Amino acid sequence: MAQTPPAAGGKVSRRDFLKLMAAAGTVVTFTPFVDWGKFLPNPAGAQSEKQPAILPDGNQATTRDFPVNHSEVIIYPRSDDPVQNREPFRTWQFIRLPEELGGQKNDASAFRVYSMICLHLWCLWKYFPQDGRKRGECPCHGSMYDPLTGKAFAGPASLQGPPSNVLPKLDVEVDGQGKVWILPPVWSPDRNGVVGYGRFLNI
Repeated sequence: MAQTPPAAGGKVSRRDFLKLMAAAGTVVTFTPFVDWGKFLPNPAGAQSEKQPAILPDGNQATTRDFPVNHSEVIIYPRSDDPVQNREPFRTWQFIRLPEELGGQKNDASAFRVYSMICLHLWCLWKYFPQDGRKRGECPCHGSMYDPLTGKAFAGPASLQGPPSNVLPKLDVEVDGQGKVWILPPVWSPDRNGVVGYGRFLNI
């Protein structure tokens, strides 16, 4: 069968255009089924030993000084390079839960540490402690997160399938002096999650 000569003037022929559109349609069709979490940049330099939960003022968080129903932004893993410490993928919300969710306790169950990367389009969400809210909320498109579990319950992130509807988290422990420590994470959807991708909620 004779091959069609290229269109004059370097223009794309109708046949080539239709092939290109078919290829693009195939890519768009299968994109949602790709496990993008395998390609995302989890925070480099995660520690193999527990690390202190360092607050913006430079002090380690304690059960004595950190208020109930309050949050601060912390960096993990923290490096000696201030530029690296500003990377969004190292940014976490350190939350002491409201009293009705157990925040008055002086053990690890009173605290949550979630990646601040919204699972929708990677804006940075914030915790709102005010009465009637007490939730994580993304300013870009309104995704809202349950402070107890990290699961999206409203907005576009809540419409995404698991694990992309639950925020990655860091596990903590509280020592005998009330100091809060971050335990070494396992970057997997089945464990601590994948930053920007999510985690499976195991209740």
